[in-house]
Parts: sequence; C-alpha cells; structure tokens
Amino acid sequence: MRQHDLVVIGAGSGNTVIDDSFADLDVAIVEERWFGGTCLNAGCIPSKMLAYTAHVARTVSESGTYDVDAQLLGVRWRAMRDRVFGRLDADREEGRRGRQESDFVTVYEGRARFTGPRELRIDLADGAVDISARQIVIAAGGRPSVPPPVAESGLPYETSDTVMRIDTAPRRLAVLGGGYIAAELAEVFAAAGSSVVIVEKEERLLGPQDETVAERFTELARSRYDLRLGREVTAVGGRPGALRLTLDDASTVEADMLLVATGRVPNSDRLNLDAAGVATHDDDRIVVDAYQRTTVEGVFALGDICTPVPLKHVANREAQVIAHNLRHPDDLIAADHDLVPAAVFTRPQIASVGATEQDCRDRGLDPLVGEARYADIAYGWAMEDTTGFCKVLAERGTGRLLGAHLIGPQAATLIQPLVLAMTLGIDAPTLARSPYWIHPALTEIVEKALLDLDL
Repeated sequence: MRQHDLVVIGAGSGNTVIDDSFADLDVAIVEERWFGGTCLNAGCIPSKMLAYTAHVARTVSESGTYDVDAQLLGVRWRAMRDRVFGRLDADREEGRRGRQESDFVTVYEGRARFTGPRELRIDLADGAVDISARQIVIAAGGRPSVPPPVAESGLPYETSDTVMRIDTAPRRLAVLGGGYIAAELAEVFAAAGSSVVIVEKEERLLGPQDETVAERFTELARSRYDLRLGREVTAVGGRPGALRLTLDDASTVEADMLLVATGRVPNSDRLNLDAAGVATHDDDRIVVDAYQRTTVEGVFALGDICTPVPLKHVANREAQVIAHNLRHPDDLIAADHDLVPAAVFTRPQIASVGATEQDCRDRGLDPLVGEARYADIAYGWAMEDTTGFCKVLAERGTGRLLGAHLIGPQAATLIQPLVLAMTLGIDAPTLARSPYWIHPALTEIVEKALLDLDL
C-alpha cells in the first residue's frame, strides 16, 4: 500500500487546494471523471457561455424596441456548442497535464472508496490500487438527482451533465424542475428555437428566491413557456424522440427531449464512508466543522459533498480555508457561509444576498423594505426596462442591511455593492449617502432602493 502525505479526492475545486507550497509533500489527486469538476465541464461556465449567446440572440430579436431593424436568422447550435466546449475541454486537458507533469503530485484516474479511516482503494481502468495518507481532502462533488418515474421508465433523458453537449436543439423540450438550472437552460434552448414546457411541483418558479422576485420571474416565464406549476410527473412513456409525460392531474406533455433539472445530490454514497467513520447529515452531506474538518482526524471535505450552500464560489472559498489549515494546523481559519451571494443567469438576471422577506417573517422580524424599479432610473429608460427592480431589507432603527434582491439586466454585477456593505458592516444610510453614485449608470437603482428605506 503506497503511503502519501496528502490525498485529494476530486479535481474540481479540490484541485485548487494544492499549490507550490505543498511541493515538500507527496501529494495525490484522485479523479474519476473530469478535471475542473462540474463547473468547468457541465455547470457554471458552459451554461453562462451559452446563456450569453442566448442573450445576444434575444437582443437581436427584440431590437425593434430600440428602433433598430434587425432580423435573427437563427442560433447555430452545433457551432455554438463546439466553440464553448472546444475552449473548455482544452482547459480541462491542460489542467490534467499540468498535474500529471508535476514533480510532487501523483494523479490517479479512477473512483476512490474508503477501506479504513485514511485508507483508499482506487478502481482504475486496468485494475485497482490501495493507498493511504496522513491527510485526505474529500471534494468529490455531486450529481443530478433523477425522480423514480423518469429513472424507471427506461426512456432517454438529459441532465445538466449532458444536455449542453447534444448535437441538435430539440423542437420540443420538456424541463422537469423549476430551480436555477431549469430556468437558465430553458432560456438557452428557447433562444435556440426550442418550444419549452416546464413542469414544477411548486406553484412558482425559483421558490427559494425572495417571494417578490419569484413571483415576477414566474409571471415573465409564463409569457414565454408553457408552465405546468403545482404538478409532478407520474410516468414517462412514448419512445425516444417522441416522449409523453403523464402528470399527477392526468394531463400529458409531449416532447422530443426531457431535461431533468430537479436538483443535485452529494456523491457521498459512492465513497464507502462508513469504513472511514466519516459522518453524514440526513441529506447525505458530509458533516464538517467551521474549519472544514470531518468527524475523522486528518480528513477534510469541501464543496457540494458537504456544504450547505452548493455554489462554486463557496467551494473555492472552502478550498482556500482547507489549504491554509493543512499548512497551518496551529492557526486554523474558518469558512463563513452567512452572507453568500448567488445569481441566476437567465432572462432577466436575478441576484440575491442575505435574508428574503419570507425569511424575516419566519424569524419574527419586521424589516424596512426599500424598492426601486429599473424604470425609475435614466439608464433603465435607455434600456426600455419595465419589469426589473431592486429590493433591500434593513433592520428598523439601526439601518443594518439584512438582505438584497435584484431582478433585471446585470443583476449579478449590481448586487456586489450590497454584498460588500453587508460583509463589512456598512449600514444602509451610509451606503446610500456617503459614496458618489454615477449618473446615469445602472447602479443608481441600488442607491434609489436604499434611499427608499427612508431611514
């Protein structure tokens, strides 16, 4: 059994734990599928590259709003796909080669499972190898969840892991799920010419968002897609290329392709964690403390396999925390998940940080609410935007910001001043009145929402 100083399971954000400061150690990285993880290969990056293309297509098709005569001839799906993945696949292989050529890193391409507290068996293409390590980082990520009626049907379906690499956009796409993955990919395929039906068990899309944002997005989506809300799929029938989904109200949906976007599950069940003694939560996330340590000494975890906030920027921060703690065991730092911003890159963009209005109600809080519409600011006039808005929540008396939510163009960028203020403890009156706000930039919507708090 080969002994390593450090083994990292997963080459997504786990790969970023290792830098040249570990060159004095014998390090191993185990990856069974793809370097760069979900984000690079089937998640954040390709979906946003496709979403931007969809945005360009929508801008052309709606150019008449701005008195521009232009015609959208179509989106060249295969060319777009090859452009996106031609770049990303090259990045993945460059990352793999870099690790394979390293003087202090051994790469094992296969699936790892624990055989003891810090012992692993790795199934390789040509057999298996047993290794052990003084320290282990579990960064094995997650995978799409698939409801039983779909999995048991025996008929083909796509997930976010596969759908962006298909050869042709379908004529009729059924999307199962109403979260951010469903929303983003529905927009991509609609812009590519697909007729989209969304089936969602809740009564509105993007349910975890602030209720006002979720209601507005659902209203806008209803004008673009066939929405079947409050419904679940009970059976999938038909044949490949001609699917028939039966819903729990006995209605049916006909589609050429089914995209399952009902959430993701951690890959903890594939690691034989019982053999290691690593504890998990009821939802199978690995239990970690503030320093990303598991219940087994010398074993850490990061990313979707353990985090309560499964976002790439969170996994990256957790990787930084673990990298420090591995090298400085007497000076540990903690990961902070209190104020994690998030964005949905659909049309329009959505961004949020902190508490929603429904969160405040659940906590018995009565916050001040400030709102401003894109239509209230000059650059919003230039964009002819009539639906977007910014909403901020603040504590009565103190002006402490509790949450912020935007829906509209560039929401993911506009949220950042509010993220900074909440992180650094800058109250709403100070943020609104101390800095200059450029006129007539889009950032004025943040200023106006803050001033609407009337503190």
